[in-house]
Amino acid sequence: MNRLTTLFPSTMLEDHAEEHGVVEREGKLQIPALVWAFVFGFATGESRTLAGFRRSYNSTADETLTAGGFYHRLTPRLADFLCDLVEQRLDEVAVPHTISDEFDRFRDIIAADGTILRLHEFLADEFQPRKGEQGGARLHLLHNVTDQTIEQFSITDEKAHDSNGFDTGPWLRDRLVLFDQAYFKYRRFALIDENGGYFVSRLKDNANPVITGEFREWRGRAIPLEGKQIQDVAEDLHREIIDVEIEAEFQRRLYEGTRSLDTKQFRVVGVRDEDADDYHLYITNLPREELLPRDIATIYRCRWEVELLFRELKSRYELDEFDTTKKHVVEILVYAALLTLLVSRELLDLVSEYAADEAVFPPERWAATFRSHAQLILHELSQHLGYTPPPLIDRMAEDAQKIHQERPILQERLATATQQEIAN
Repeated sequence: MNRLTTLFPSTMLEDHAEEHGVVEREGKLQIPALVWAFVFGFATGESRTLAGFRRSYNSTADETLTAGGFYHRLTPRLADFLCDLVEQRLDEVAVPHTISDEFDRFRDIIAADGTILRLHEFLADEFQPRKGEQGGARLHLLHNVTDQTIEQFSITDEKAHDSNGFDTGPWLRDRLVLFDQAYFKYRRFALIDENGGYFVSRLKDNANPVITGEFREWRGRAIPLEGKQIQDVAEDLHREIIDVEIEAEFQRRLYEGTRSLDTKQFRVVGVRDEDADDYHLYITNLPREELLPRDIATIYRCRWEVELLFRELKSRYELDEFDTTKKHVVEILVYAALLTLLVSRELLDLVSEYAADEAVFPPERWAATFRSHAQLILHELSQHLGYTPPPLIDRMAEDAQKIHQERPILQERLATATQQEIAN
């Protein structure tokens, strides 16, 4: 429990919540209990409804909150507070390296990707979908494959392109970024290179740059590639690999009302897929002297890690199922899910320290283990924090009652309306 309370000290949570205007210091709401209720309530699955989060809070804190009292505290300020917690703790949570030693030349390997979260149709104005009436949010993540944690995150509407969630800059130095085709832009690749970073991306089908040189000489009647466009010749080749230099033309950013054209040389490699009888083509700035084409293909498979992360969020924590019509509640739930991931990774780091050196913890198996123990962890954490929740029988009686005594439940209202219709 000390590991968790060091990650999120109660005093820090209380002070930070007060700074964000989430709660007054003398208020009834107990912020540490609320944060941990969201973290472990998300993990348990059953508690992923708002009512379930309230039950998690009431089983942790000293004083229970009514349904109205709990929902009243789900505000935009709470969303900002949880977002800030995620940002503050991103750099502090990591697990041991899972990448081969041959990739130690990179400071980190980063996988960029985004996923769609389907929302209520009433949120279509707040989170515009690409098509249809149902609202859609897009969660963008930069997943640090080396440390198994989240580097950056953002939430946009579904219409926003994946690539809008990626900013270039000095932070890229000595880092390798893996992109899917949604992030494909020659200008982006040039900026990564100019900031001292590295990248690998699948080559888009409609990208057809000119080959300016080959990195390998072929004996016999090999087809010369220089001066030809890569997509035009790839289907006519039968060699196992392609390794060429290409020239990409792109526009620089708008400056004083004009965009200047520029060119840059990159490397394109292809590894033949015998089953599909074609090539997997990758564009990169990694030097051939250090990494051969098959090495590039192997590195790119690390991008699967971010796919596993999204699958964990959706399958284990049901992140793509939102039953709310309020934008800030969507944000609260997304930030709570990211906090859950951070706490999960922190506990994985702790378990790794205690386990044998040869122990391996597959991400999805660890996620299932964490979820199955979440309620027990929350109970022990409550005791560690010194909370004394009300007796279980009192909490059960409160949860089972009607929310408002004077308001009949839905079945009673339906029965009354049906009887009146028959009478008329």
